Amino acid sequence: MSYVASDASGGCTGAEKKTSWPEVVGLPAEEAKKIILKDFPEAHVIVIPSGSPMIMNFDNSRVVITSMSISMESLEED
Repeated sequence: MSYVASDASGGCTGAEKKTSWPEVVGLPAEEAKKIILKDFPEAHVIVIPSGSPMIMNFDNSRVVITSMSISMESLEED
């Protein structure tokens, strides 16, 4: 598991935050999102179809889940 202990300016906060969730690989996207939010409640979780363009700007609180089982059409229905 990966952890990072820095704030937005790169300074150390003294508190470790989880930055990866290998245990959710293979789970449905919504189930993975719940687990991530349990560990990192302030996360902004985004679910996108695999192969979609990624958001390239840096955001300490963003977690991107890519899923082969969703399509852009299913996201537009929500």
